[in-house]
Amino acid sequence: MQRDELADFLRRRREAIRPAEVGLANGPRRRTSGLRREEVAMLAGMSVDYVVRLEQGRSSQPSTQLLGALARALRLSDDERDHLFHLAGHRPPPADGVAQLARAGLIRMLDLLRDTPAMVVSDLGEVLAQNRASILLAGDHTGFSGDHRYIVYRWFTDPAARLSPPGEQEEQARQLVADLRAAAGRRPGDPEVAGLVDRLRAESAEFRRLWAEHEVAVRRADRKTFAHPRVGHVLMDCETLVTPDQRQQLLVLTPADAEARERLELLLVLGTEEFPTGATDRPAR
Repeated sequence: MQRDELADFLRRRREAIRPAEVGLANGPRRRTSGLRREEVAMLAGMSVDYVVRLEQGRSSQPSTQLLGALARALRLSDDERDHLFHLAGHRPPPADGVAQLARAGLIRMLDLLRDTPAMVVSDLGEVLAQNRASILLAGDHTGFSGDHRYIVYRWFTDPAARLSPPGEQEEQARQLVADLRAAAGRRPGDPEVAGLVDRLRAESAEFRRLWAEHEVAVRRADRKTFAHPRVGHVLMDCETLVTPDQRQQLLVLTPADAEARERLELLLVLGTEEFPTGATDRPAR
């Protein structure tokens, strides 16, 4: 771990970001053009004290999870993200797999969308990043560990994860399985995919039934109802933009009708409160 170099890099990247780039107002009392340490801490989901210690070269070695959060908060490019990992004494995450991080360009698109719910999802259904509107609508899905980080796994093993009305759940289950089938076809012999499928088949009779039907379909456009505990049912159109290598997707959610638009606008005004999405499965930050 190169503490001094890491401290200097983090400080300079923080100072280089304009608040507007991450959806923050400049404010009349701002003394620097960059972000404050407390703003980086808020965006990365860690304590201000730890950010201070990192920038002063006094911290313990940060975990890969914390580094990933910092890379997202500071809007690092892929090269900058790899450099961050090297300075912290870790190998950079591979292009795919467990340590996968959202691409910098997709993170910037999340910032630009702002009040339009959007998230970056891996080809296996791991939510890699979300904007604020997406968290308000669907909850924060970026902090899960193990198999629970996959949407498809939570769907078939945790009834509380099914936020859609009962009448839509069969169709959504089929879509999840068909999408996983497509990913498995693109990644033959990949132990991550094979292991996920094997564990799902062992734990869910419903998944075994749907997997045996061998339906294949990559989700590109969809309509889904979110059963929100505060504003009720919100009908959203889901548009999926896929990267050239098909390893990451930008999922953009737009209101399907006037009622959904009004409920989403209300939700954005109400702001963030505790939203149950399986917090007990989250790793400590």
